[in-house]
Amino acid sequence: MTYAETGSIKAADVILKEAGFTVSQRCCSRPSCFDFAAKKSKTLIFIKVQSDIGNVSPNDSMELRVISECVSASSLLISEKTREKPLEDDTVYSRYNVFAVTLKTFENMVLRKMYPLIQAGPGGYYVEIDGEAIKRRRHELGLSVGEMAEMMGISRRTLYGYERGMAKASVSVAYNMIYILGKPIAKPINMFRKSKNQHKRFLTTARQVITRNKLLRKISRKLARYDITAVKKAPFDFVINFPEEKMRIIGGVANNKERELNRRVDEILSVSRVIQAHPVLVTEGQKPSNKDISCINSEELSKIKSPEDLIVNLK
Repeated sequence: MTYAETGSIKAADVILKEAGFTVSQRCCSRPSCFDFAAKKSKTLIFIKVQSDIGNVSPNDSMELRVISECVSASSLLISEKTREKPLEDDTVYSRYNVFAVTLKTFENMVLRKMYPLIQAGPGGYYVEIDGEAIKRRRHELGLSVGEMAEMMGISRRTLYGYERGMAKASVSVAYNMIYILGKPIAKPINMFRKSKNQHKRFLTTARQVITRNKLLRKISRKLARYDITAVKKAPFDFVINFPEEKMRIIGGVANNKERELNRRVDEILSVSRVIQAHPVLVTEGQKPSNKDISCINSEELSKIKSPEDLIVNLK
């Protein structure tokens, strides 16, 4: 963790709290794909501060998105450069399908509700077009698709693509359209969209994590018919969703050799309060000094006959 990253983490924490978010403590007891979780009303987000997004690995990005999907959250990177090239303010970047913005852009979004319009992509910068806005303006002017396409200096096919939301425009084309139409046609980028459809792609990694940990193997067998996801880069080791009971569990698995257990448990508790999940710790006998977490040793886990038994123990 660099000095700049530490400063950005503190600044992001201050920004979120000033905007009314509940923010977890920083997760650093062991390597984590996110630094903290934050929640306000229905907005839940996991944030990772990385000075250079070029250093974010595919596995970390995937795990960040999977964890976010498990708890119906969004994920975001805060950064200042990519491969030593500075990031532009008011512009959205992406690293393995996780959005990335500068701290200044993040501040504008959270405190001022100023969402960026420009997204960096292969070959340049692009703007997502509001197809309905173009279509309405065309009808207002009484123009056919061909007439408006000629007015805007684009092909009919391109205009069809814009109106149907099937194409993005370069920044120069977008500004030209705004000038000609006299109407805003750029759509702000939804930075807090929820992560989706990552579970299947993450299964191989999750199986590897479970295979290497005997306690996780026991948990997985006991709760096989429930939605359980094993993770590697977080203070917790698994997430379990019980849709019928409208209940979620985040759990840690600890062995007797772990030295930072109390610190990690504090982080699990902090995150659980933000995401409204039940925290649990499965151990080989070692217990943390913090009494606010449900502890189950390996022998007690063996006695659990069904997932309902675990739920009862946590209530």
